[in-house]
Amino acid sequence: MTDKKTISIYDSKSCEYASLTKVSRPSKQLNEFMNEINHGGTVLDLGCGPGIASAFMKKNGFNVVATDASAEMIKIARIENGINALHQSFEDISWTNHFDGIWAHFSLLHASKKMFPIHLEALYKALKPNGVFTIGMKIGKGEKRDNIGRFYSYYSEDQLLKYLKKSGFKIDNIKYGEDVGLDGKLASWIIIRSHA
Repeated sequence: MTDKKTISIYDSKSCEYASLTKVSRPSKQLNEFMNEINHGGTVLDLGCGPGIASAFMKKNGFNVVATDASAEMIKIARIENGINALHQSFEDISWTNHFDGIWAHFSLLHASKKMFPIHLEALYKALKPNGVFTIGMKIGKGEKRDNIGRFYSYYSEDQLLKYLKKSGFKIDNIKYGEDVGLDGKLASWIIIRSHA
């Protein structure tokens, strides 16, 4: 289930997070994601936060469905970025054969290890055949809270690939990097692009 403490932290730090993640152009990974999908396709921005990626996708001609579990993030997405985001958690994923692409950019790392494979299966079902799925996660081990109280599940590359393949995804591309997050700590990440 959705971790209420994590959501409350995002609610209270929504403006700070929006400032931290604000960029003037799409990331390389987002551009690659958009390039894999036909113009005008329907995409899901899962855990859209302040709606920055959604705004880029909308501007590039995609039909965007954006969701987030934080009511304050949704307010920013609507007011600042013109994204009519839905107030939903991962448990609310119920589409079937609906999306040409799903962008899960550092959102599913807040799902428990117990629920993670269930969410992946729901997302696979929500994609159209050959639909594109991009997931960003932090690399590590176990489940724990960061120093501002957010819940995280950490995985190795091998573990993530195993879960994705078991859910039916075919791996296309893997990227690595590291960034300083909302907690002020440098963290290693992995972004995997795959398709149904």
